[in-house]
Amino acid sequence: MRKLFISLACAAICCACDARHNNKVVTEQKNVPTEAVANTEDKNEGVEEGQMAPDFTLKDIKGKSLSLSDLKGKYVIIDFWGSWCIWCIRGMPKMKEYYKKYSDKLEILGVDCNDPEKKWKDSVKELELPWKHVYNPKGDTEILEKYEIQGFPTKVVINPEGKVVKYVCGEDPAFYQFLDEILK
Repeated sequence: MRKLFISLACAAICCACDARHNNKVVTEQKNVPTEAVANTEDKNEGVEEGQMAPDFTLKDIKGKSLSLSDLKGKYVIIDFWGSWCIWCIRGMPKMKEYYKKYSDKLEILGVDCNDPEKKWKDSVKELELPWKHVYNPKGDTEILEKYEIQGFPTKVVINPEGKVVKYVCGEDPAFYQFLDEILK
């Protein structure tokens, strides 16, 4: 029963995250009163789809600094995840499949959130995750705020020019269809 409750809570958080990003687009497409849009934007300090992705630098798995801007020139998926997140772990096999399928056009940058450093490193090794990884120490919320992370996993797709083209919270087959479309 406890596992069911935790799973439902995680699903609700991911749905809320997805709805928040989707509502931004819907709100702008409908002619909603200006106050409603202004209130949304006042609360929104993060990056929108179509805007340049904020650069950040974190330590990689070997302790060296790695910046998002180091990956410019390819599509990049920033994958905000944690070993404690069941949906993050369940999505890894499909992520591995797509990383292998599009490795010439795509880089994945795993951003660990809320794990102790040793647990993060052990998880990357155990799950055999072949892409780049950086560690966001627990309590450091700057990057989470910049990207408005509301749930896990959250994937942010960035084009080769550095613009955000897609936010996806949770595991959704439509995400992989989107990758097939842009990476053909």
